Amino acid sequence: MTVRNVDIAVLGAGPAGMAAALAAAGGGADTVLIERENHLGGILKQCVHDGFGLLRFGEKLSGPEYAGRFVHMVREAGLAVLTSTFVAAARHDSEESVLMLVDRSGVTELHAKAVVLATGCRERSARQVMIQGTRPAGVMTAGAAQYYVNVLGYLPTTRCVILGSGDIGLIMARRLTLEGAEVLGVFEAKSTPSGLSRNVAQCLDDFGIQLHLSRTVTRIFGDDRVEAVETAAVDEKMRPIAGTEERLTCDGVILSVGLIPENEVGEALGVPMDPVTKGPVMDQNGQTQVSGVFVCGNAAHVNDLVDYVTESGERAGAAAAAFVAGRRTHRLLPLMADSTVLLYAVPQFVDMDAPESGAVVYFRSGEELGVTVVEVTAGGETVARHRYQHLRPPEMERLEIDLNRIPVSAGSLNIGVESAAAAEMTS
Repeated sequence: MTVRNVDIAVLGAGPAGMAAALAAAGGGADTVLIERENHLGGILKQCVHDGFGLLRFGEKLSGPEYAGRFVHMVREAGLAVLTSTFVAAARHDSEESVLMLVDRSGVTELHAKAVVLATGCRERSARQVMIQGTRPAGVMTAGAAQYYVNVLGYLPTTRCVILGSGDIGLIMARRLTLEGAEVLGVFEAKSTPSGLSRNVAQCLDDFGIQLHLSRTVTRIFGDDRVEAVETAAVDEKMRPIAGTEERLTCDGVILSVGLIPENEVGEALGVPMDPVTKGPVMDQNGQTQVSGVFVCGNAAHVNDLVDYVTESGERAGAAAAAFVAGRRTHRLLPLMADSTVLLYAVPQFVDMDAPESGAVVYFRSGEELGVTVVEVTAGGETVARHRYQHLRPPEMERLEIDLNRIPVSAGSLNIGVESAAAAEMTS
């Protein structure tokens, strides 16, 4: 076993991890980028559709094109990169984190003054949504189906249903249709779609694929291979309604039932997690409640746009470099979200000692709202306020805060929604 010391270890080489590593190295830190796959790029490698990079580069790029630009920057910067490398164990000591890395050559004990978690998220499986039946071939997540089609060039189904209306599922409904498969429909237990409105329009409506709301898959039939599914309408508590069952013959079930931040390494390092976002509790620069451990991208919370993932990676990487250079003081104010209207808001804390005067808050509404004014208050004063034409749970929103406007005496920040009447008065 070899032992290695670095300033910063960035775990995950997707868009967040590459951005974090570039920012950390740009801040003067000895940085190593660690990726468990053979190639850099993360999930973007299999996302051949366009729509990436509108905010970052001002143009529509495919996933591989967007990732490729950062891969080029990583190579140009001469960053140390470890691919096909896994974190087998992790622990946090008072002054550093220790990672046990495994690759083809053996085991390395890596000592890092700071760690940036850019491990992304994973998809929920059939067992996590409690579908009855056996485990025949043909049941897979939307991401797995995407990998089969876009990377391996293999069509995993010829006649399928899609459970859940998450964005990857919507995109795969279109992709499978283009490749010649028959998509019988997208079934969503909720009364509203879970994906972005533009994906519903471009991936389903444009291709005549039906979206069945308040309806779910209750059973899968088949031993060796999927033969059919049973669907049923659900009530407001998402319980199947007797007498509404329908059997559909198919050979595939594609699951798009949600994403979960992947934070096993963070948990091993003792990082507290938010029960709502499933990601670490953090400040605006990705600093968790464990000194020297930072988080960014989808490991922090599930994002809609890769541009926001990149933005958070850059902040976390730069903050990790500043931490290594010696800035260790933090004066944290909790950010409290009004849970009656907002699903969540991140970061959970704002560091008032951060060198930057601005902080970015990301939030999701808990329900569909029309014209809405969202404001952040502190000590009875409004420190940020923005009007939105509409808010939807699938669409994450962004709001900037000027830290100089926060009263010195403030004990917390609060983010909430004005009354409908007040919102309309500002329109």
